[in-house]
Amino acid sequence: MSSEDLDIEFQDAVNRVNAHTEPFPADTLLKLYAYYKKATNDYGKPKSKKEIINAFKTNALFQAKELTENKAKQAYIDLVNNYFLYRE
Repeated sequence: MSSEDLDIEFQDAVNRVNAHTEPFPADTLLKLYAYYKKATNDYGKPKSKKEIINAFKTNALFQAKELTENKAKQAYIDLVNNYFLYRE
């Protein structure tokens, strides 16, 4: 898959997540958060008002630390596709 195709698929997956109105399971949200941050090279600190949520987000990022930008995009796409596959 070309880099351009990967970017398009990634953006489609992001749009699916943003359009979804039901809550995601917490573990799925944390993975989506970490993959998205790695895929977009956004290394800002978590900004929740609750310290425990920031700790979980930081841990999720730590677990994804070895992923490259493209691997994070693919992991995000795969997670979204699997989530919606088993929901429908």
